[in-house]
Amino acid sequence: GYDSLRIELAFRALGSGGAGEPAAVEPVCVRSGLYEVDVASAESYPVYWNQTEKIPVMRGQWFIDGTWQPLEEEESNLIEQEHLNRFKGQQLQESFDMEISKPVDGKEAIHSLKLSRNHVDWHSVDEVYLYSDATTSKIARTVTQKLGFSKASSSGTRLHRGYVEEATLEDKPPQTSHIVFVVHGIGQKMDQGRIIKNTAMMRDTARKVEEKYFSNLATHVEFLPVEWRSKLTLDGDTVDSITPDKVRGLRDMLNSSAMDIMYYTSPLYRDELVKGLQQELNRLYSLFCSRNPEFEEKGGKVSIVSHSLGCVITYDIMTGWNPVRLYEQLLQKEEEELEESWMSYEERRLLEELYLTKQRLREIEERLHELKASTISKPPVLKFKVENFFCMGSPLAVFLALRGIRPGSSGSQDHILPRAICNRLLNIFHPTDPVAYRLEPLILKHYSNISPVQIHWYNTANPLPYEHMKPNFLNPSKEPTSAPEAESASAAPSPTTSPVLLRRHYGESITNIGKASILG
Repeated sequence: GYDSLRIELAFRALGSGGAGEPAAVEPVCVRSGLYEVDVASAESYPVYWNQTEKIPVMRGQWFIDGTWQPLEEEESNLIEQEHLNRFKGQQLQESFDMEISKPVDGKEAIHSLKLSRNHVDWHSVDEVYLYSDATTSKIARTVTQKLGFSKASSSGTRLHRGYVEEATLEDKPPQTSHIVFVVHGIGQKMDQGRIIKNTAMMRDTARKVEEKYFSNLATHVEFLPVEWRSKLTLDGDTVDSITPDKVRGLRDMLNSSAMDIMYYTSPLYRDELVKGLQQELNRLYSLFCSRNPEFEEKGGKVSIVSHSLGCVITYDIMTGWNPVRLYEQLLQKEEEELEESWMSYEERRLLEELYLTKQRLREIEERLHELKASTISKPPVLKFKVENFFCMGSPLAVFLALRGIRPGSSGSQDHILPRAICNRLLNIFHPTDPVAYRLEPLILKHYSNISPVQIHWYNTANPLPYEHMKPNFLNPSKEPTSAPEAESASAAPSPTTSPVLLRRHYGESITNIGKASILG
């Protein structure tokens, strides 16, 4: 109702311009600010993502009884004009009760209007009926009238001027207190609209859960799709030009999906992927804050839901991980090991010469940085702190393992993702997803012998809290007799937060939040 009233006010202001010219009217934000309506063209378009097709906006005036569907705008305008010409100034009934509203019986029509395929009869100012002029409808109407039924009760459809619920400005949606960026993974090149559809599914499901379980909270969570792949140039069409024609469909699918992983492992294109996602996240956040200036003032929070390769890229952006820096650390470690080991005079002389050369190289790089600071790439930085990072169908764990990350001993995520960067890290996966890997064994090694927690269905009645579940050991013979000292109750979480469950099929509960295939 709030959106409808604001669009109606803008529509009426459109015709208030002087000298017969339409007044300039700003677009109207609707649906919690996700869309804008251009009243002049009667079209709506999304604010935060691109969409080629415009969404038509209909001004409903006359509605069908029962379904309350609006009539076509052209017919509705004709009926409205005729109604005003004939009944302007007359009083309506003080109240309208759907239960007692019945078709007129035996009352003659006081006014009629002929349309292209229908006609409308007025029996009073608020008793209006629509009749079809198709041949079959006329025959049926004639037969039923001869049987004693009235014209209205036999084939008429009652119309109502205005919607069943009165629109009010108090029906304003709550201010957004938490935004969730939804980042796609590989395969987006094949279907650029997939991330928008999946985000809409997550948004709709979250709305239902929000209304059912958290209707008393005056807060609102908004989901925004992050489509970063289509803006990248990468190699242009070089890979396509070298692709053989045999089994072309399969090759094209691989080029549009798995090739993204090869791009990310390439030193030539990795930065382009990282900067592409980082810039899109910052663009969306800045755009949202410019339209919702109170978001930051009231301490609004930001979370990220990433899928597949998007998890790895998002992680690298948050932590500033760079393979070049890792390579430099390895070289420095090798130099320290060489200095500690015995070597001949010639080897030591060459090592000193190498050290002087590197020192000279660093001096030149510093001078170059001072002259052309803009050409030196800096680690991408987000304009916001991440509250929750949801990895869905994520290969992040295997990337971290190959980078040398090993299980910690504190029971904390800080050696993987410090809480100063992100408060909570959650890894969600389906056990049959070949791209997904477990992340918790990198936090504590013995988690590898404990079954992952199965997510409750959102509509589960009285679900057992996760913290009250007991661990289900995959191999009972490896069950530890006592927890490590570092995992005392006062220090860190223990594996007792995992459930005791039978080894059975994992439900598709995550599809109620957003269906995520291997690609997408």
